[in-house]
Amino acid sequence: MSLDQATLLEDLTEPQREAVCHVDGAALVLAGPGSGKTRVITRRVAYLISLGVPAWQILAVTFTNKAAAEMRDRVDRLLPPDLPGRRGLTVATFHGFCARLLRDHATAAGVSPDYSIYDSADQRAAMKQALENAGLDSTNWPPQSMLAQISNAKNALQSPDDFRAESNDFHGRMIAKAYDAYQRILESNHAVDFDDLLRHSARLLRFDADVRGELQDRFRYVLIDEYQDTNHAQFVIANAIAAAHGNLFVVGDPDQSIYAWRGADIRNILDFEEHHPGARTIPLGRNFRSTGHIVRAASSVISNNRRRKAKELTTELEDGSPIKVVRLADEHQEARHVVDHLRALSEEGVPWRSMAILYRVNALSRVLEDHLRREGIPYAIARGTAFYDRKEIRDALAYLRMLANPADDVAFRRIVNTPTRGIGESTIKRVEAAAAASGRSLSDACGDESLLGEVATRSRKAVLGFARIVAEWRREIAGGDSTGLGDLVSRVLRESGLERPEAAFESEEERQRQANLGELVSAAGDFVPPSLDGSEGGTIPLAIALREYLESVALVSDADAIDSESGVVTLMTLHAAKGLEYHSVTIVGVEDGLLPHSRARESDAELEEERRLFFVGMTRAERDLLVASASIRTVRGMRQATITSQFLAEIPDEHCERHDFTDRWHDDDGGDDDDGYQIEYDDDSVDSLAGAYSPGTVVRHAQFGTGVVSSFMPRGKVHSVIVDFKVVGRKTLVLEYANLQRVGG
Repeated sequence: MSLDQATLLEDLTEPQREAVCHVDGAALVLAGPGSGKTRVITRRVAYLISLGVPAWQILAVTFTNKAAAEMRDRVDRLLPPDLPGRRGLTVATFHGFCARLLRDHATAAGVSPDYSIYDSADQRAAMKQALENAGLDSTNWPPQSMLAQISNAKNALQSPDDFRAESNDFHGRMIAKAYDAYQRILESNHAVDFDDLLRHSARLLRFDADVRGELQDRFRYVLIDEYQDTNHAQFVIANAIAAAHGNLFVVGDPDQSIYAWRGADIRNILDFEEHHPGARTIPLGRNFRSTGHIVRAASSVISNNRRRKAKELTTELEDGSPIKVVRLADEHQEARHVVDHLRALSEEGVPWRSMAILYRVNALSRVLEDHLRREGIPYAIARGTAFYDRKEIRDALAYLRMLANPADDVAFRRIVNTPTRGIGESTIKRVEAAAAASGRSLSDACGDESLLGEVATRSRKAVLGFARIVAEWRREIAGGDSTGLGDLVSRVLRESGLERPEAAFESEEERQRQANLGELVSAAGDFVPPSLDGSEGGTIPLAIALREYLESVALVSDADAIDSESGVVTLMTLHAAKGLEYHSVTIVGVEDGLLPHSRARESDAELEEERRLFFVGMTRAERDLLVASASIRTVRGMRQATITSQFLAEIPDEHCERHDFTDRWHDDDGGDDDDGYQIEYDDDSVDSLAGAYSPGTVVRHAQFGTGVVSSFMPRGKVHSVIVDFKVVGRKTLVLEYANLQRVGG
């Protein structure tokens, strides 16, 4: 069956069609927010296949597992099942692609083929040990800070020796010392961290002509999504593969580059034409997501940045509601206002799952959570991979990592006495000393009685007993295939003691832990190893399946944990919101020092990144956008006056409604307050509302029931009432949103 090219192109705009039909040579697609970039990428993949390009010659790379899965699904739906050349397409995250590359070329890359991938907790454990080995005090050299600086070095493709050579002061030399000790621990444990996946791959492609040539021959067409988020290592990887044929197709938006703090280099996209002379640039400025006021306001804000590629942002949707820019007295009034706003939307039929509250720093969520709970509004906080961060799951995965990689001492040390089996800290220290003296891993040393002479008899029996269980598990792995992965996980949980009989459950918390372990068994049983590549009924060795399962878990990202279909309001940072969209978006804490962050005061580059962050937040909204700030905010127990963010003044008045709900509404002059908000009074409307909601008036609220008005508060264009409800007590409601009904005339 052939693939109809006309069908692939018929519902695209002209710029989208131009991008999809681009075949050979470099191309930069400047995809503004909501402009259909995923559609362009997937249609271009299908279009290339329709021209006779085999799918296995196409590489598409993005940044999250969720985005990669969506791309695969969309392409799969576009291609007829019996279309020749449809199989073998590679769609992956950068880290997933590099993990597979290093497995396939481990020897050339200088890593063990059975390497473990260390997550942030494993990295901290390794760094603490590295600091001790290097003779550095973790109080003066905090592990997290050291890891961040080493991450920057790795993203710049610097080895410990490279970093040391460029360190010409005491601080730099100490970081180099820690980097060297940290890397030695990773190497002795046959482990890599996330940055190593990129660094080793980039160096492999840069210096190994055979591997580079193999990938250039295999992948004739390279597509990179979210190109503005690439760091130097990713830049090297993409360009090395495309160097032979020049078919590098990148999609991104410099206006949405918000990850400089983790190594993203905006110069990669800004200088694309310089790196690839003759490249075609195709701007996608039409927004299919947001209404007119939102698009034009966001466009006006981001136009204040100088480091960007100008493109006109448009929409053919109606203007919709103006953006609501509100100033509240403090964080509690801010939270109440947000809750009232969301409640009003819900009463209009907008589902909770279509609403999001965004903030610059996680600390702003606490007061919002309190008010959401109090009002019974369902919500969830997007804070990363919660399931895999739970202690019992991390313990279980450490068992599996130790089985997959016998050299992984970090994993082995975590579980050798978890649950307690009589192997105390002093015993572990003696085993570590014996292992170091013999040049063997902890796992190997535990099984060799000749090395345990310094260990007390009772503890020695416990160590040898545990080693026997581990050996039995490894024998099962050696003789099994991928269909037995779920059974293996179940056996390890049971025989290790992590899984306990139901009669032993002592609390609801323990029941939850056991349920989580059961879910892990289910996840392992459902796992389809990528090596099977969609084949039906095939199997691979259990050892490889286990390794690929652990790899898939290690590469889960924060964004993959966000469930946009759950029936709750989502709270998250502005960084986490990138790539998502909601009917209604509220951005809180838009104040100087928060957004833009205080760090941006001394740097134009950081200020522009903060503006891009605000732009990203604004453009998550489809129909409704509320932007809030507080006049006073409590910081570390101290109430502090705030200054509104300069970004608010960059929103044109014709696209927003500004309201001030602070207690200064009663000032005598009724003019401009010192934050630049015009407070307008309409005496007739105020008098009319004051009469309609005078103290003693009985009213009914859809959720709170019947109550009596205690007081009426005129505030600018929007007014509030305090109502004493029979059931829920006193509430302050904004009349614009409350939809109160007067009872009895």
